[in-house]
Amino acid sequence: MQPQVKNIAFLYWLTDKEELEDVYFKQIRLEIETLAKKNNIELTTYKITEGIKSIPTNIEGFIAIGGFSSKELAYLRKLTSCGVFVDTAPDPDHYDSVRPDLIRITERAIDFFIDKGHTEIGFIGGNYHNPDTDEDEMDIRERKFRRYLENKNLLNEEYIFSKRRFSVASGYELMNQAINELGDNLPTAFFVAADPIAVGCLQALNEIGVAVPDRVSMISMNNISVTKYISPPLTTYAIDTHEMCKNAIELLLERIIEKRRIVKTVILGANLIIRKST
Repeated sequence: MQPQVKNIAFLYWLTDKEELEDVYFKQIRLEIETLAKKNNIELTTYKITEGIKSIPTNIEGFIAIGGFSSKELAYLRKLTSCGVFVDTAPDPDHYDSVRPDLIRITERAIDFFIDKGHTEIGFIGGNYHNPDTDEDEMDIRERKFRRYLENKNLLNEEYIFSKRRFSVASGYELMNQAINELGDNLPTAFFVAADPIAVGCLQALNEIGVAVPDRVSMISMNNISVTKYISPPLTTYAIDTHEMCKNAIELLLERIIEKRRIVKTVILGANLIIRKST
Protein backbone atom coordinates (compact mmCIF):
# COMPACT_ATOMS: atom_id res chain seq x y z
CA MET A 1 0.00 0.00 0.00
CA GLN A 2 1.09 3.53 -0.71
CA PRO A 3 2.50 5.41 2.34
CA GLN A 4 -0.08 7.60 4.02
CA VAL A 5 -0.39 11.12 2.69
CA LYS A 6 -1.36 13.32 5.63
CA ASN A 7 -2.87 16.77 6.13
CA ILE A 8 -4.88 17.03 2.93
CA ALA A 9 -7.78 19.48 3.04
CA PHE A 10 -10.97 18.78 1.11
CA LEU A 11 -12.52 22.19 0.46
CA TYR A 12 -16.21 21.65 -0.14
CA TRP A 13 -17.22 25.19 -1.08
CA LEU A 14 -20.92 24.49 -1.62
CA THR A 15 -23.87 25.03 0.68
CA ASP A 16 -26.12 22.17 1.77
CA LYS A 17 -28.85 23.68 -0.40
CA GLU A 18 -26.63 23.70 -3.49
CA GLU A 19 -25.76 20.02 -2.94
CA LEU A 20 -29.42 19.17 -2.41
CA GLU A 21 -30.42 20.97 -5.62
CA ASP A 22 -27.75 19.33 -7.77
CA VAL A 23 -26.85 15.74 -6.88
CA TYR A 24 -23.89 15.98 -9.31
CA PHE A 25 -21.83 17.67 -6.57
CA LYS A 26 -22.81 15.03 -4.03
CA GLN A 27 -21.55 12.37 -6.46
CA ILE A 28 -18.21 14.17 -6.70
CA ARG A 29 -17.92 14.55 -2.91
CA LEU A 30 -18.61 10.86 -2.25
CA GLU A 31 -16.23 9.78 -5.02
CA ILE A 32 -13.39 11.95 -3.68
CA GLU A 33 -13.91 10.58 -0.16
CA THR A 34 -13.91 6.97 -1.41
CA LEU A 35 -10.81 7.38 -3.61
CA ALA A 36 -8.92 9.21 -0.85
CA LYS A 37 -9.39 6.21 1.47
CA LYS A 38 -8.37 3.84 -1.30
CA ASN A 39 -5.16 5.84 -1.89
CA ASN A 40 -4.34 6.15 1.84
CA ILE A 41 -4.91 9.92 1.87
CA GLU A 42 -5.84 11.51 5.19
CA LEU A 43 -8.59 13.87 4.13
CA THR A 44 -10.22 16.51 6.34
CA THR A 45 -13.30 18.29 5.00
CA TYR A 46 -13.78 22.05 5.35
CA LYS A 47 -17.04 23.70 4.29
CA ILE A 48 -17.78 27.13 2.90
CA THR A 49 -19.75 27.97 6.05
CA GLU A 50 -16.55 27.57 8.13
CA GLY A 51 -14.63 30.07 6.01
CA ILE A 52 -11.20 29.90 4.39
CA LYS A 53 -9.35 30.80 7.62
CA SER A 54 -10.55 27.54 9.21
CA ILE A 55 -8.03 25.67 7.04
CA PRO A 56 -4.87 24.88 9.04
CA THR A 57 -1.63 26.48 7.90
CA ASN A 58 0.20 23.12 7.91
CA ILE A 59 -1.76 21.40 5.12
CA GLU A 60 0.28 19.48 2.55
CA GLY A 61 -2.26 20.06 -0.21
CA PHE A 62 -5.94 20.31 -1.03
CA ILE A 63 -8.72 19.16 -3.32
CA ALA A 64 -11.44 21.74 -3.91
CA ILE A 65 -14.99 21.94 -5.31
CA GLY A 66 -17.09 25.08 -5.65
CA GLY A 67 -16.63 28.80 -6.18
CA PHE A 68 -13.67 30.65 -4.66
CA SER A 69 -13.03 34.39 -4.46
CA SER A 70 -9.70 36.00 -5.42
CA LYS A 71 -8.99 36.62 -1.73
CA GLU A 72 -9.59 32.96 -0.89
CA LEU A 73 -7.34 31.83 -3.73
CA ALA A 74 -4.60 34.22 -2.55
CA TYR A 75 -4.90 32.77 0.96
CA LEU A 76 -4.56 29.21 -0.40
CA ARG A 77 -1.42 30.19 -2.33
CA LYS A 78 0.18 31.19 0.98
CA LEU A 79 -0.55 27.75 2.44
CA THR A 80 0.53 25.32 -0.30
CA SER A 81 1.38 24.98 -3.98
CA CYS A 82 -0.23 21.52 -4.11
CA GLY A 83 -3.90 21.86 -4.96
CA VAL A 84 -6.45 20.46 -7.40
CA PHE A 85 -9.79 21.99 -8.36
CA VAL A 86 -12.52 19.60 -9.51
CA ASP A 87 -15.14 20.75 -12.07
CA THR A 88 -13.66 24.29 -12.28
CA ALA A 89 -10.30 25.96 -12.95
CA PRO A 90 -10.32 29.24 -11.00
CA ASP A 91 -6.52 29.56 -10.69
CA PRO A 92 -4.91 27.74 -13.67
CA ASP A 93 -1.57 29.55 -13.28
CA HIS A 94 -0.99 28.07 -9.82
CA TYR A 95 -3.15 24.97 -9.33
CA ASP A 96 -4.10 21.82 -11.21
CA SER A 97 -7.66 21.27 -12.30
CA VAL A 98 -9.84 18.58 -13.86
CA ARG A 99 -13.16 19.45 -15.43
CA PRO A 100 -15.61 18.43 -18.13
CA ASP A 101 -15.34 20.01 -21.57
CA LEU A 102 -18.51 22.13 -21.34
CA ILE A 103 -17.68 24.05 -24.51
CA ARG A 104 -17.38 20.93 -26.65
CA ILE A 105 -20.47 19.34 -25.07
CA THR A 106 -22.49 22.45 -25.98
CA GLU A 107 -21.23 22.34 -29.58
CA ARG A 108 -22.02 18.65 -29.89
CA ALA A 109 -25.56 19.08 -28.51
CA ILE A 110 -26.27 21.82 -31.06
CA ASP A 111 -24.76 19.76 -33.90
CA PHE A 112 -26.93 16.79 -32.85
CA PHE A 113 -30.08 18.92 -33.09
CA ILE A 114 -29.07 20.44 -36.43
CA ASP A 115 -28.34 16.97 -37.84
CA LYS A 116 -31.88 16.00 -36.79
CA GLY A 117 -33.26 18.94 -38.78
CA HIS A 118 -33.88 21.41 -35.95
CA THR A 119 -33.39 25.11 -36.72
CA GLU A 120 -35.32 26.53 -33.75
CA ILE A 121 -33.08 25.65 -30.80
CA GLY A 122 -33.51 27.03 -27.29
CA PHE A 123 -31.37 27.10 -24.16
CA ILE A 124 -32.40 26.76 -20.51
CA GLY A 125 -29.70 27.09 -17.88
CA GLY A 126 -28.27 28.61 -14.74
CA ASN A 127 -25.88 31.48 -14.06
CA TYR A 128 -22.34 31.57 -12.72
CA HIS A 129 -22.19 33.33 -9.35
CA ASN A 130 -19.02 35.42 -9.14
CA PRO A 131 -17.71 35.24 -5.53
CA ASP A 132 -15.71 38.47 -6.00
CA THR A 133 -18.60 40.69 -7.08
CA ASP A 134 -21.46 38.67 -5.52
CA GLU A 135 -23.16 39.07 -8.92
CA ASP A 136 -24.61 36.49 -11.30
CA GLU A 137 -22.86 36.21 -14.68
CA MET A 138 -23.51 34.31 -17.88
CA ASP A 139 -22.50 30.66 -17.60
CA ILE A 140 -19.91 29.25 -20.04
CA ARG A 141 -22.55 26.98 -21.61
CA GLU A 142 -24.83 29.89 -22.44
CA ARG A 143 -21.93 31.96 -23.80
CA LYS A 144 -20.88 29.12 -26.11
CA PHE A 145 -24.50 28.39 -27.10
CA ARG A 146 -24.95 32.01 -28.20
CA ARG A 147 -21.67 32.20 -30.14
CA TYR A 148 -22.06 28.83 -31.83
CA LEU A 149 -25.63 29.44 -33.02
CA GLU A 150 -24.80 33.00 -34.05
CA ASN A 151 -22.05 31.67 -36.32
CA LYS A 152 -24.63 29.37 -37.91
CA ASN A 153 -27.19 32.22 -38.24
CA LEU A 154 -29.61 30.30 -36.03
CA LEU A 155 -29.50 32.35 -32.82
CA ASN A 156 -32.84 33.59 -31.49
CA GLU A 157 -32.52 35.56 -28.24
CA GLU A 158 -36.17 34.86 -27.40
CA TYR A 159 -35.32 31.16 -27.02
CA ILE A 160 -32.80 31.68 -24.18
CA PHE A 161 -33.86 31.43 -20.53
CA SER A 162 -31.60 31.38 -17.48
CA LYS A 163 -31.47 32.22 -13.80
CA ARG A 164 -29.05 31.52 -10.97
CA ARG A 165 -29.93 28.07 -9.67
CA PHE A 166 -29.14 24.74 -11.36
CA SER A 167 -32.20 23.16 -9.74
CA VAL A 168 -35.43 21.32 -10.57
CA ALA A 169 -37.45 24.31 -9.34
CA SER A 170 -35.45 26.64 -11.59
CA GLY A 171 -36.04 24.42 -14.63
CA TYR A 172 -39.77 24.24 -13.90
CA GLU A 173 -39.98 28.03 -13.56
CA LEU A 174 -37.94 28.77 -16.69
CA MET A 175 -39.82 26.31 -18.91
CA ASN A 176 -43.12 27.77 -17.72
CA GLN A 177 -41.75 31.21 -18.57
CA ALA A 178 -40.84 29.95 -22.06
CA ILE A 179 -44.32 28.44 -22.52
CA ASN A 180 -46.06 31.64 -21.38
CA GLU A 181 -43.89 33.98 -23.46
CA LEU A 182 -43.62 31.92 -26.64
CA GLY A 183 -46.86 29.91 -26.74
CA ASP A 184 -47.07 28.07 -30.08
CA ASN A 185 -43.69 29.54 -31.07
CA LEU A 186 -41.82 27.36 -28.55
CA PRO A 187 -38.62 26.08 -30.20
CA THR A 188 -38.53 22.48 -31.37
CA ALA A 189 -35.42 21.65 -29.33
CA PHE A 190 -33.78 22.74 -26.07
CA PHE A 191 -30.24 22.28 -24.82
CA VAL A 192 -30.49 22.31 -21.01
CA ALA A 193 -27.40 23.14 -18.91
CA ALA A 194 -27.82 20.39 -16.26
CA ASP A 195 -30.03 17.40 -15.50
CA PRO A 196 -31.86 18.86 -12.46
CA ILE A 197 -32.97 21.82 -14.60
CA ALA A 198 -34.09 19.40 -17.33
CA VAL A 199 -36.20 17.42 -14.84
CA GLY A 200 -38.08 20.63 -13.98
CA CYS A 201 -38.45 21.46 -17.70
CA LEU A 202 -40.00 18.07 -18.44
CA GLN A 203 -42.37 18.52 -15.49
CA ALA A 204 -43.62 21.82 -16.92
CA LEU A 205 -44.02 20.40 -20.43
CA ASN A 206 -45.81 17.27 -19.18
CA GLU A 207 -48.28 19.35 -17.17
CA ILE A 208 -49.64 21.12 -20.25
CA GLY A 209 -49.37 18.10 -22.54
CA VAL A 210 -46.48 19.23 -24.76
CA ALA A 211 -45.17 16.01 -26.32
CA VAL A 212 -41.48 15.24 -25.80
CA PRO A 213 -39.80 14.58 -28.21
CA ASP A 214 -42.56 14.88 -30.86
CA ARG A 215 -43.07 18.62 -30.28
CA VAL A 216 -39.98 19.52 -28.21
CA SER A 217 -36.71 17.57 -28.09
CA MET A 218 -34.35 17.93 -25.14
CA ILE A 219 -30.69 17.22 -24.40
CA SER A 220 -29.09 17.82 -21.00
CA MET A 221 -25.81 16.96 -19.30
CA ASN A 222 -24.40 15.13 -16.23
CA ASN A 223 -26.35 11.81 -16.46
CA ILE A 224 -27.46 11.73 -12.83
CA SER A 225 -29.33 8.53 -11.89
CA VAL A 226 -32.85 9.98 -12.05
CA THR A 227 -32.54 10.74 -15.80
CA LYS A 228 -33.25 7.07 -16.62
CA TYR A 229 -36.56 7.04 -14.76
CA ILE A 230 -38.30 10.33 -15.58
CA SER A 231 -40.88 10.56 -18.36
CA PRO A 232 -39.58 10.47 -20.98
CA PRO A 233 -36.09 9.24 -20.00
CA LEU A 234 -33.62 12.03 -20.69
CA THR A 235 -30.98 12.16 -23.42
CA THR A 236 -27.91 13.55 -21.69
CA TYR A 237 -24.13 13.85 -21.89
CA ALA A 238 -22.62 11.61 -19.22
CA ILE A 239 -19.99 13.37 -17.11
CA ASP A 240 -17.82 10.58 -15.69
CA THR A 241 -17.48 11.75 -12.07
CA HIS A 242 -15.39 8.70 -11.15
CA GLU A 243 -12.85 9.48 -13.88
CA MET A 244 -12.81 13.17 -12.94
CA CYS A 245 -12.16 12.41 -9.26
CA LYS A 246 -9.62 9.69 -10.06
CA ASN A 247 -7.66 12.23 -12.12
CA ALA A 248 -7.88 14.75 -9.28
CA ILE A 249 -6.37 12.28 -6.81
CA GLU A 250 -3.63 11.34 -9.28
CA LEU A 251 -2.78 14.99 -9.94
CA LEU A 252 -2.51 15.69 -6.20
CA LEU A 253 -0.24 12.69 -5.61
CA GLU A 254 1.99 13.72 -8.51
CA ARG A 255 2.41 17.11 -6.89
CA ILE A 256 3.09 15.84 -3.38
CA ILE A 257 4.99 12.58 -3.93
CA GLU A 258 6.63 13.12 -7.33
CA LYS A 259 7.20 16.85 -6.68
CA ARG A 260 5.85 17.87 -10.09
CA ARG A 261 6.12 21.65 -10.41
CA ILE A 262 4.40 22.41 -13.70
CA VAL A 263 0.64 23.05 -13.53
CA LYS A 264 -1.73 20.66 -15.32
CA THR A 265 -5.26 21.22 -16.58
CA VAL A 266 -7.17 18.06 -17.51
CA ILE A 267 -10.32 18.46 -19.63
CA LEU A 268 -12.52 15.39 -19.95
CA GLY A 269 -14.88 14.55 -22.80
CA ALA A 270 -18.38 13.15 -22.33
CA ASN A 271 -20.46 10.42 -23.97
CA LEU A 272 -23.97 11.12 -25.22
CA ILE A 273 -26.52 8.75 -23.70
CA ILE A 274 -29.45 8.73 -26.12
CA ARG A 275 -32.82 8.10 -24.49
CA LYS A 276 -36.38 9.07 -25.38
CA SER A 277 -36.30 12.87 -25.04
CA THR A 278 -34.75 13.28 -28.54
